[in-house]
Amino acid sequence: MSLRMILRILGLLLMMFSLTMVPPILISLLFADGMWQAFVVALGITVATGALMYLPNRHARKELRTRDGFLIAALFWSVLGLFGSLPLMLTGASALSPTDAVFESFSGLTTTGATVITGIDLLPKAILYYRQQLQWLGGMGIVVLAVAILPTLGVGGMALYRTEIPGPLKDSKLTPRITETAKALWYIYATLTVTCALAYMAAGMNWFDALGHSFSTVAIGGFSTHDASIGYFDSAAIELICSAFLLISAFSFSLHFVAWRERRLTHYFQDPEARFLMLFLAGLITITTVSLWLTSDYETVEGLRHAIFEVISVATTAGFSVADFSTWPGALPFLLFVAAFVGGCSGSTGGGMKVIRIILILKQGMREVMRLIHPSAVFAVKIGKVSVPDGIAQAVWGFFSAYVMLFFLMLVGVMATGVDQVTAWSTVGATLNNLGPALGEASAHYGDLPSLAKWILVVAMLLGRLEIFTVVVLFTPAFWRK
Repeated sequence: MSLRMILRILGLLLMMFSLTMVPPILISLLFADGMWQAFVVALGITVATGALMYLPNRHARKELRTRDGFLIAALFWSVLGLFGSLPLMLTGASALSPTDAVFESFSGLTTTGATVITGIDLLPKAILYYRQQLQWLGGMGIVVLAVAILPTLGVGGMALYRTEIPGPLKDSKLTPRITETAKALWYIYATLTVTCALAYMAAGMNWFDALGHSFSTVAIGGFSTHDASIGYFDSAAIELICSAFLLISAFSFSLHFVAWRERRLTHYFQDPEARFLMLFLAGLITITTVSLWLTSDYETVEGLRHAIFEVISVATTAGFSVADFSTWPGALPFLLFVAAFVGGCSGSTGGGMKVIRIILILKQGMREVMRLIHPSAVFAVKIGKVSVPDGIAQAVWGFFSAYVMLFFLMLVGVMATGVDQVTAWSTVGATLNNLGPALGEASAHYGDLPSLAKWILVVAMLLGRLEIFTVVVLFTPAFWRK
């Protein structure tokens, strides 16, 4: 492991990230909100730091290994979140405290969507745009963007790519070359974003809201340019468009690649993971709709409309809202919140544990039941017609064990800061699953939580975005042994 090599790559990536400050500067100048200076200063600090890391080590060249990829991914997302918070701390009357700025930055980049800000409608346009852009960049992953560019600069990409793509089945590539794979993912991502923005505009949004919400919709982020989120527009058409693109983004992008290359859609219904997600959402929508009809004042159509939107939004870990589901009757708030633990498909922009892991856990549970009945029989765990290797099956259980252990530790940590049990449980779950909305005292926003609790939740966001093991492996003695 070469420290100079890692500094070179981090410096290069930071200089690349500094370019993302340019669009908010242009937005600030366009709307004359006076925020452009804050972004210029942030750009200067970011590019200068990147240059200081890169220039002394620019001749350090070495092929990346998987171990290096883990360290670079974790370090870069941490550094990125810190530097991404700079504009939020430098915007005069709208400036956030360092803790809140870091929280908001990490929430955006990890596509969590939890916010500490109130009065979002009153924020300068440049800040509103920047929050949405953070989610868009984090949605597919800046590391994947770097994989498409860095090979031309002499840095290999496979180690980074394998640590960034979510889900347990990480070794499949859409194209023979990793660079072409990353580019294909970004072409699809950009096309979905543009299509979503145009659809929002056709449904009645102005261009600024349409662009901002297309960023956070395709990224399954949840940030909005209004305090009332999607509910601000009070439009069934906008809610339908949002739901459709959330569902599309929750599917594996490898399925979208096949649809684009082969011009067919049947494979979406043939894929076990996509099929499970559709059935899961359909069942949850049915339960929610019937419950709202029986226990609330919603009319028939309104209840169905709210149920469809909130189920898809929460279950895919977006967190947009048209109603405060935490006030819904009975067990509905808890049921919807737990649905976010499932999340999106592997290879999607969604959070959660990923659908494929839930399928494998269920199938392995059934296999153990069958072994009790037939002790001498051999049962294979299959996804569709493909048998899953025992190594992957064991990795899923390992992930689940680490997930539960870390969830418990962070839950205790947040409660130790004085937060009540419901709020602590839901905020840890919302950040670890990259969902955003929580229950209890954080149902509206996270601004009133203690500073220490916010830092714990920032760690939860990072763990959720990098799928736990990428971060946890750095704290094992074996990782640092030569």
